[in-house]
This record gives sequence, structure tokens and C-alpha cells, in this order.
Amino acid sequence: MELPGLLVSADWLRANLDAPDLVVADVRMVADGAGRAAYEKGHIPGAVYLDVDADLSAPPEGDDRGRHPLPDPELFAEAMRRSGVDEDDAVVVYDDDDGSSASRLWWLLDAIGHPVALLDGSLAGWDGPLETGPQDFTEPGWFSGRPWPHERVVRTPEVEAIVREGGATLVDARAAFRYRGEQEPIDPVAGHIPGAISAPFEELVDPATGRLRSAIELRRRFEELGIDRAEDVIAFCGSGVTAALDVLALRYAGLGRARLYEGSWSGWIAGGTRPTATGPEPG
Repeated sequence: MELPGLLVSADWLRANLDAPDLVVADVRMVADGAGRAAYEKGHIPGAVYLDVDADLSAPPEGDDRGRHPLPDPELFAEAMRRSGVDEDDAVVVYDDDDGSSASRLWWLLDAIGHPVALLDGSLAGWDGPLETGPQDFTEPGWFSGRPWPHERVVRTPEVEAIVREGGATLVDARAAFRYRGEQEPIDPVAGHIPGAISAPFEELVDPATGRLRSAIELRRRFEELGIDRAEDVIAFCGSGVTAALDVLALRYAGLGRARLYEGSWSGWIAGGTRPTATGPEPG
């Protein structure tokens, strides 16, 4: 199936929900691992559930790969097969918030060239019926494992070199108060990577509609931050999940493909030896 773009509307999804070559994936990320329970309380008909921790990340090891390391490619492929995804299927992803957890699966599939789109407005924007209960049995799909492309992923040593020498723009997708180091609700150290600029993922979404802001508005926001091409951008967040929404937004704004720092802030502070900055300026 050919998708209309990086985003699909609820109207488009409703019209194509029964297409045999379309898989809808629920990727909500709820505290205390309650995502599957929330899925069972109500999800888009036919949607499969994928867990960010169990299916879309490798187990954390406390090193510079952070709290949500990229999954082993073959184990990720197994999760896709288990969800009924074939090589030729298009995938539409959604969550129950602002797309920030669903964008993790969007990034994983997009990075390896698989057709994928985000449901604009997420579950709140879906005006069709909902199903309840556990996931129905899905016939396994055919999906081969592929390595994560080097040109899409950045590791900690490269970020260390950028902090020392420049050469790319680091974009922090976390909330502004976390960037400034005023409060850190998750990681043991507050602040940001020196030189990084703040572009909170929450501000990419229109609070009135729950949808991603228009391409024109996003482009203006990024250009105000000094970003006029995403090829020079490395996005990060706390653990490499919500930063994927910044990557998507940069692309949607017509600025190109940014890269993702896998370890993100939790990987940067591992070991306690790398420099950090606080306050509103990059530092």
C-alpha cells in the first residue's frame, strides 16, 4: 500500500482500515508498564500492540547506549513478524498522547526504508469505533532483519567529538525545564549536553488539536533555532524515544533527514565523566 505521506489523517485510516496490506500499530507508553492494559481498554479495530521496552528497545545495560538502546535488528524483525507485518505492508503507528512514543516505531521502520506513517492526532483524533480486549491472533508476517543504518544513528563517541570540535547541531527534544536542569524526574543528573539547543517535542504539536503543527509553522520554528537543514542535526532526548518526533517534524517541515543519538541524555551521563551544562543557553 502506498501511504499519502509521513502523516495520515483519521479519515484516511478509516477509509483504508480493512486494506490487506496495512497494519495498524498501537505504541502507547504508559507508566509502570500499563500500556497493554490501556490497549485492552480500547484501541483502533485490528490494531496490534507493541511495547516500547520489550519490543522496540534492547534491555538497558547502564552504559552509553542509554535507557532505551536500539533493539537487536533480528529481535525487532521477530516483533514485526509476530505482529503480522510483511515486507510489503504499510504500517500506521499511533499512541494515546502526542505521537512521541509511536514515533519510536516510526523511526525504526523509516530508518530501514519500510513504509510507515504516524496517525496525526493519535488516538484522541480517532473518531471511529474502538475495540476492547486482548489482541486477536495475528498470522505471522514475513519481515527480515536489517542492520540500523550508520547514516541514521549516532553513538556517544561521535557526540563527544562534536562537543569538542563542532560539526553538527545537537537538538534536545526534552521539556525545557529538563534542558535547563531545573528538575530531572527520570535521570540521576540534570542539565543538557554542552552546545545543544532546546527544541521540546511537546511544542511541535498544536495543543488545540493534538496534531503536528503545519509544515510551514514547524519550518519557521526550526529556522528560528538556526536550523535550515536537518542533515546537520542530531536529535536526542532522555533515552532516544521522544526525539524521534523531532526527527519526523524536521522531515515534515521539508528540512531533510536528521540523525538520532541512540544513547541520548541517559547515555551521555553514564559513567559520570562527560561534561554537562545547565541554564537556558547551550553552554
